[in-house]
Amino acid sequence: MSAKRRRLPDEVRSAAVRAVICLACTLVGLIVAVLASYAHSGALTPALMAMGLGVFGTAWCLLEILISRQIAAQRARGPHSASPMAGGRGPAALPPAQPHTRTPPVRAGHPGAYPYPQAGASGGVPGPGGPGRQPRLPTA
Repeated sequence: MSAKRRRLPDEVRSAAVRAVICLACTLVGLIVAVLASYAHSGALTPALMAMGLGVFGTAWCLLEILISRQIAAQRARGPHSASPMAGGRGPAALPPAQPHTRTPPVRAGHPGAYPYPQAGASGGVPGPGGPGRQPRLPTA
């Protein structure tokens, strides 16, 4: 075996152990339920309920394994990785730089111009004296 397997983090290993124990208890409940049904025993109902709880617990433990693996992987990547998929492959290559082209300003009357006059522009929004009046400056 030439490829080395990395050791699972402790929280993932403990979650996996809990899942195996819960699965074992569920299988024991299944065997007890089958034997109780063959024997027409009164222990069938509690065995079925224990088996149902075991199935729920096993599903819970499997979810715990998935979540703890994600947390361990995120902790291994570090707090400042770019995305959840960014891992131990190194930085991604940046696309080649595009030359920056400056768009010319849009002039009034141009098809792409803003359809309404801008405030503060010449011939813009009329002031309190009407469209053609300029405000008078106080004379001394």
